[in-house]
Amino acid sequence: MIRLATLLLLLASPLDASENWPGWRGPRGDGSVADAPHLAVKFDPATDAVWKTAIPGIGHASPVIWEDRIFLVTAEEGKRSLLSLDRTSGKILWSEVVLEAPMEEIHRLNSHASSTPVTDGKTVYVSFLDETEMFVAAYDFAGKKLWETRPGGFSSKHGYCSCPVLWNGKVIVNGDHDGDAYLVALDQKTGATIWKTDRPNKTRSYCTPLLREIDGKMQMILSGSLSVASYDPDTGKQIWVIDGPTEQFVASLVYHEGEKLLFMTCGFPQKHMLAIRPDGSGNVTKTHVAWRDIEGAAYVPSPVVSGDHFVLVADNGVASCFVAKTGERYWRERLPGGHSASLLSANGLVYFVSDEGIVSVVKPGKTFDVIAQSPLGEKVSASPAVYDNHLFLRGEKHLYCIGPKADGAVVGNR
Repeated sequence: MIRLATLLLLLASPLDASENWPGWRGPRGDGSVADAPHLAVKFDPATDAVWKTAIPGIGHASPVIWEDRIFLVTAEEGKRSLLSLDRTSGKILWSEVVLEAPMEEIHRLNSHASSTPVTDGKTVYVSFLDETEMFVAAYDFAGKKLWETRPGGFSSKHGYCSCPVLWNGKVIVNGDHDGDAYLVALDQKTGATIWKTDRPNKTRSYCTPLLREIDGKMQMILSGSLSVASYDPDTGKQIWVIDGPTEQFVASLVYHEGEKLLFMTCGFPQKHMLAIRPDGSGNVTKTHVAWRDIEGAAYVPSPVVSGDHFVLVADNGVASCFVAKTGERYWRERLPGGHSASLLSANGLVYFVSDEGIVSVVKPGKTFDVIAQSPLGEKVSASPAVYDNHLFLRGEKHLYCIGPKADGAVVGNR
């Protein structure tokens, strides 16, 4: 079995020390940045943007980055498209229509292109909704379609958002919906179904699975289907499950390696935060919840772990910082506006991006310490990405690259 450490090495660029940002929330799937000491803290997009590129259509999916390429999805007039951009200049290299289908009904905070793609450095995998069916396709870096498949039905009045993840030759997609729900693993080369696991509670959710090797065993963990559950990503077999704690979920889980704790936040209709010990089997509802809180829980924005802290922001903009091990709350404070984008953790700081495009940088700790706040100048629903000390922000109309310019000048870095 390919171990996670090997996978992460494969996802890093072989040409330099920069990490690729290959899918939802980066190389570890948790919004963490390992090596970007010159990442901008405070900036003015009018003067500090390396480039700013107009993106046609509408989409809430994040950009993914592999070396000199950026991939992004968008939707307009019944067409869902995959775009490839040059990372250094922002130039759109090509745009391919992936799917033409009627626009599905969506929640007011959703879009028709919300599923962040994923790449292995050779192929890009995308996921959309084709009326009543999940649609997954693979493209090479030249924009040629390699395969497409519809692995199962999908029904939700709030629309579609299911970011694919890669594991050991498989494209894994969450099919939680208001019907015969499932998780499915597809062959990366052909799109053929390798395994398909039923999700019994038939309730929509929008969580991207988190992959982690814990005590020598690979686990794929996600919330949704009235539960928090772990699966073997090679077989689809369930390892453990926690009932509830609510009905619907959006935010992805994160894992603290040192404390060996998973953290989740949800949801609707009740809001909860749980710290979970991931070493159980079977139903562990009564035995493996390390701590629980309800005040300030997030529904949509995914949290981060930063040092010894668990940090999150509720959809209304109220941020919280906890001691990861114990659940002690250090602070609960309001940031400007509502929040949909997931958090970013870099250099001991946490980046929050509001719906109005205000980027707040906070240092976790006992006191609420706002280092900087920078307005992007347009609304933001997508989560940020990072590559080579550059911050990539997808606004309502543009994709921005913020960071050191060709002359090497560092932007807003302490």
